[in-house]
Amino acid sequence: MTLDAVTEPVTEFVIADAVIASVAARAAAATPGVVRLEPGLKGLLTAWTRATRQRWKGLDPAPAEGVRVRTVDGRVGVQVDVVTSALDQAAAVGQAVQRAVSRAVAEKTGVEVDEVSVSILDIEPGSR
Repeated sequence: MTLDAVTEPVTEFVIADAVIASVAARAAAATPGVVRLEPGLKGLLTAWTRATRQRWKGLDPAPAEGVRVRTVDGRVGVQVDVVTSALDQAAAVGQAVQRAVSRAVAEKTGVEVDEVSVSILDIEPGSR
């Protein structure tokens, strides 16, 4: 009697870009020195499209304004647009956002982010 190798079905989980964007947005907004996320014109269009698609499917849109996620060939890139406080050094805040987003997305979704780009669109005086 020969036993053939028993193959178990493979289960694959796919985390939607909208989920990654929401996790990244929360992480970026909680970073010290970030006053707020700023979607900009392209970000507003992306957020509107995502929210419309989610509402059409009967879902509540996840808050992700100011964050765009792009997945190409299994590589995940995150673009974050922020407004920082003039009381903090902009470059240091940008680096802190990069670390916070990478860490939060990996911890909460299991997805490794290959690139986090941070655009500082404005610096507000006297804000924290």
